Amino acid sequence: MKVKEYEYIMQKVLYLVDEGVHVIDSEGNTIIYNDAMARLEKMDRKGVLRRPFTEVFKNMSEEESTMLQALHHKKVTLNKQQTYLNRDGKVINAINSTIPVIYEGRVIAAIEVSKDVTDIRKMSNTILDLHKEKLEPEKTKAHRIRKYSFNSLIGQNKRFLEIIDTAKKAARSSASVLIYGETGTGKELIAQSIHYDSDRREKPFLAQNCAALPESLLEGILFGTAKGGFTGAIDREGLFEQADGGTLLLDEISAMPFELQGKLLRVLQEDYIRRVGGTEDIPIDVRFIATVNERPEHLIQSGKLRKDLYYRLNIISIDLPPLREKRDDILLLANKFVEKYSKRYGKNVQSISEGAKEKLLHYDYPGNVRELENIIMAAISMTDEETILTEKHILINNEDRDFLKGAFDFSQVGMDWYIEKMEIQMIELALAKNNGNVSKAAEYLHLKRQTLQHKMKKYNISSKLKNMT
Repeated sequence: MKVKEYEYIMQKVLYLVDEGVHVIDSEGNTIIYNDAMARLEKMDRKGVLRRPFTEVFKNMSEEESTMLQALHHKKVTLNKQQTYLNRDGKVINAINSTIPVIYEGRVIAAIEVSKDVTDIRKMSNTILDLHKEKLEPEKTKAHRIRKYSFNSLIGQNKRFLEIIDTAKKAARSSASVLIYGETGTGKELIAQSIHYDSDRREKPFLAQNCAALPESLLEGILFGTAKGGFTGAIDREGLFEQADGGTLLLDEISAMPFELQGKLLRVLQEDYIRRVGGTEDIPIDVRFIATVNERPEHLIQSGKLRKDLYYRLNIISIDLPPLREKRDDILLLANKFVEKYSKRYGKNVQSISEGAKEKLLHYDYPGNVRELENIIMAAISMTDEETILTEKHILINNEDRDFLKGAFDFSQVGMDWYIEKMEIQMIELALAKNNGNVSKAAEYLHLKRQTLQHKMKKYNISSKLKNMT
């Protein structure tokens, strides 16, 4: 095949792809610029092809340009969100991945692949609007948000009471707090209690799970957007501004991309932010509380958490114990949940049998307090006229895993609940049999590893399970 034929085929391929593609040669001249890139950057291909990159993007310095960094310094940039001006001064927002092309030791070209983030920004705006609704005056019961305080926290365990004492002291200051605890230990309850016991109680309390959103969306949600930053953009407050005067909880902070962690560190140090696409520095007064569900030192070692950000957040440290380490709270919590769900479901359950108590006390609760609550909720759902919860109602041991023996009334909770419960326990059993090895557990269940990881995330299942077999 001739070189011209290869070039023709490549042109057709680039015409079909949705992503923008821009290639410059070793001299910095554009040699490839597809239609998708022209649409994204709002420029005519003819005005860019065979022209020097620095002439087309004359408002961009070499330090800001991922293309020039790749060409001159062999720097690789992946999925970087950029806001820049095109030749006509229009603001462009894109996620760019850029690499140098190295042949026989020298850079012969730089390739950039770009995605339009306009739709992502629109999604960001929707999420911000939902957060803002929480801050507006409550008009109906449906809009009321549950507010937790220290009075909501139940426990008599000595270590737990010491933690509550530390949290109450934390409420007297505005210092940053880092809360460590396994999934289901009540990290957000502690964070809310600190806020509503502080002098910021009349100001907003907002929470954002950093693992739930991609970097391109999370940055806009946190920092907000500036008018003109992208097509149809308006000046919009991010969570930093919405929480001004109050508290912002950043859940699973280690899931925040490393570069964005650096921007958060700057906010913590300087107490001002700059909206995405904006130029104005906006002062903020926010109390930050962050949570992690793995040991911070492990997260730092594995490169998931910046050490400098950790030190800045960890002014006050709270380490929540798992339920298996405070067994003297199990029955206290179980009785509280019996009272709660009996009332909610219109049942008349008033106590727990001795056999059921023994069963509850001899389980390790990988899902912690949240799992105990779900167990009691399910048990209450399956009662009829009983006033006492018995062993048969408490579904936690391996012998309880066969749900289809006709022992339960499906009309009480529905088939979806049973299927979900079965999936959770099958996954926990597979992980336990394989010592927490996700790959082996996936093989045991005849699932792809990615599918198992998705289900584990969906059900908040940790691979660190004990005594499940």
